[in-house]
Amino acid sequence: MMDIKREDLLQLYYYLKLTRRLEDRATSLYHQGKILGGVWTSNGTEAVSVGYGYALEKNDIAAPYFRDMGVFLIRGITAKRIMAQYLGKKTGVTGGKEGNVHVGDLHFGVFGFPSHLTDNYPVGAGAALAFKMRGEKRVVAACTGDGGTSRGDFHEGMNIAAVRKLPIVFICNNNQYAYSTPLKLQMAIKNVAERALAYGMPSKIVDGNNVVEVYAAAKEAYEVARNGGGPTFIECKTMRMHGHSEHDSAKYVPRELLEEWKKKDPILYMETYLVGNQIAKKEELDSIDLRVKKEIEEAEVFAEESPYSEPEDVLKGLYATPVEE
Repeated sequence: MMDIKREDLLQLYYYLKLTRRLEDRATSLYHQGKILGGVWTSNGTEAVSVGYGYALEKNDIAAPYFRDMGVFLIRGITAKRIMAQYLGKKTGVTGGKEGNVHVGDLHFGVFGFPSHLTDNYPVGAGAALAFKMRGEKRVVAACTGDGGTSRGDFHEGMNIAAVRKLPIVFICNNNQYAYSTPLKLQMAIKNVAERALAYGMPSKIVDGNNVVEVYAAAKEAYEVARNGGGPTFIECKTMRMHGHSEHDSAKYVPRELLEEWKKKDPILYMETYLVGNQIAKKEELDSIDLRVKKEIEEAEVFAEESPYSEPEDVLKGLYATPVEE
């Protein structure tokens, strides 16, 4: 595995904690009735988005999906804007037009997306095609869940990327369930990565709870793509520890399966890695946690105190607006 600087390892840990605390707070607000939209969390799978998001360079593009909070934060969409987004405030990413995180911000190189996955695969491939045609050494990272790989747009995106050798890396957050459908009822193959074989595309399977491993695999694949080597498919094996969203109790998931994966928690894994390898002392990690806690508290206050949009704002920022008679 590649050498990773100490400061980068600590940043990976910081973003794991920030993602977890932000989404835990959003979950709490949802159950208080303060969030009227949906809340989809990455609890238990944070290492995927943090790992592949942190490996991107500034001018690259991320095409995330709704369990990629780590990517939003790493790219520069702040916890304050995310919290305001959840509360439907004017200072949120969409200015109060939407109450969950089906969002993006091109100023930070993040494509927006609807809930119909995996539309970001062909869209990401389109951006990668533009990079190739312009001779730009930029890459796209597009992510979806295991269920998303069973949709038609998954295959369309994979096919054009492979045929044109586009500078894109496809990430799969294999969290074992597509809503309530377990992986074994989605596909007859053992590994999602086997689907890449049909396109002559190289693939890699990594421990999706090990942020260092995800980061290293993504970084390597980005460099291949950046230098004309074409796309790679990375399957990150992990486990979604909450329901599909916070309105879903996930009673269909065996409790013993959750208990097994609980021991592999990505944050616990990273803490053990950092302390065990004498990269950081526990006191230093505690200090990072306090910093994150304060940041989330400030984000909540910011969101609560932010104004709602004006009624006329609903017509702003659209591709088409009604014609006044």
